[in-house]
This record gives sequence, structure tokens and C-alpha cells, in this order.
Amino acid sequence: MTAETSGEAPTATRCGFVALIGAPNVGKSTLVNALVGAKVTIVSRKVQTTRALIRGIVIENNAQIILVDTPGIFLPKRRLDRAMVSTAWSGAHDADLVCVLLDAKAGIDEEAEAILTKVASVKHEKILVINKVDLVQREKLLALAQAANERVPFAKTFMIAAISGDGVDDLRTTLAEIVPPGPFLYPEDQMSDAPMRHLAAEITREKIFRKLHQELPYQSTVETDKWEERKDKSVRIEQTIFVERESQRKIVLGAGGATIKSIGADSRKELAEIVGVPVHLFLFVKVRENWGDDPDRYREMGLEFPKE
Repeated sequence: MTAETSGEAPTATRCGFVALIGAPNVGKSTLVNALVGAKVTIVSRKVQTTRALIRGIVIENNAQIILVDTPGIFLPKRRLDRAMVSTAWSGAHDADLVCVLLDAKAGIDEEAEAILTKVASVKHEKILVINKVDLVQREKLLALAQAANERVPFAKTFMIAAISGDGVDDLRTTLAEIVPPGPFLYPEDQMSDAPMRHLAAEITREKIFRKLHQELPYQSTVETDKWEERKDKSVRIEQTIFVERESQRKIVLGAGGATIKSIGADSRKELAEIVGVPVHLFLFVKVRENWGDDPDRYREMGLEFPKE
């Protein structure tokens, strides 16, 4: 009897969801991009930039690894914060295995301590990934790995520098070996299941953070209203940047529209590199008061709306 006639998945392939859990700025998004080999998640030095479960998809040998890049786990204060933290933990519990990322330089601080305490209740196999090892002496790294493993029984421990790629190949190979047997869930040429509209919005939002992270901390969101592939092979993209107050709208526009033009130019350049064709990007800025309390906005970002 063959695998097909018995209804069993072919033993030749493996496929599974791997959740990345860690504090803000520990390097989860950078690691996803390094594992996939292309930019599929927003990367910013500003915390709380990954708002939804954006998956990167890796093909390694006979395995498909579906990476769930969860929002950074932090102490939630606002409704949006609570939704992000809740989403992060649901991603951990729903995955086939969990990678817990620690910042080698920060060590086991208050946030890492809270994560290690809570991740102990996750039943799946857990892997410890210590990132930014190029910034710390070897003795400190070994002590950190030992301390973390004393708190949680990790199946394996990896030392990596996601930004340079050091150690990432070994981690990718191991994840491919650990994910359960089963058929691929996504086409082999599909890097991410995040719609291009969503990715485009995330890229523009990243540029806003980089330009305005002091004047405009978190009161903005971006929506892609139009994605049109034109006959000349170029793409026309229209996006709306929503802020909560008129004063914020003026900040995004800048004097004589200089700031919005700069944001648009940076976003257009990166989008063109990703899609491989010329991009015509048109940005609009609108005020939407209290968008952070609107359930529809949460659904658009892939988050559950917290009732409290």
C-alpha cells in the first residue's frame, strides 16, 4: 500500500509552523528575513512594529517551514498593546514548535524573565535562540544559555547573529528536521502568505517610523487602498496613512509636503525592488480619530479586538 492509497502524507516531505517568541527588538523580524532570504516582515528599531502574525515560508531540503513572526511581547498598557500580546501567545500555542529569542546583550531582564516563565506552559517542543552573539563575550553567552535552560527545558540551543546571518543556516537545517512529516501547505515559490497589499502597507509604515519616530510614536496605521498591475508591467499603488489628530497629519505631510514625499520615495524604492517592476506610489494622509479603539482596524491587522 502506498502513502497515497493509505491516505497518509508522503514521508518524503515535512511541514510545520514555527512561532518566534521574544521581547521587542530582540530580532525576530530580522531572523525571519534571514531564514527566508528575502524581506517579508517589517524591520525597525522602534518596538511594537510587527502587529500581526506575518508568516515567512522557508523551503529547506524536503521541508517547508512556516514562520509565525509574533508581535514582541511587552507589558501591555493600551488596548492595541493587549491585542498584540494576546496574538503573540496564541501564535505560540497554535504552532508545531516554538523558538524563544533572547538578546545576548540584554540577557535575562524583566521582559525575558516573564517570557521564560510563561513559555514554560507551552506544550510544544521549544528551541532557545540567543541572538546578537557578536556583541557579547563567549563566557557570558554560555552563562546565559545555562541560566535560560535551567528555567525552561529547551530541546536545543542556538547562538546566532541574525543581522549578519551567522548561525542561521544551522538553525534552518534543524527546524527542517524537526517540523512534523506532512505535505507542503503553500506553493514552493511563495515566500509569504501575507498579501502584497499588507506587505506594502507595512513597508510604508516602517518608513514613517524611521522618519518620525520621535514626533509620531504609534498613532498611525497604513492601508493599501489600490493595487493595480498596469499593461506596461508597472504597478500603481494607492495608500492612506491614518493618524488620530490634525496636528499629526501636518507632521506626516511636513513643510510643503517634503516629509510625505521623502517617505513615499523610500517606500517606492523598496517596493520596486521586491516586486521587480516599476512602482507608482500615491500616499494620502487622513485623520481618523480613535482608530486604536475601532474593532474593524484590528481585524484588518489580523488582531483580535480586546474587550477591555
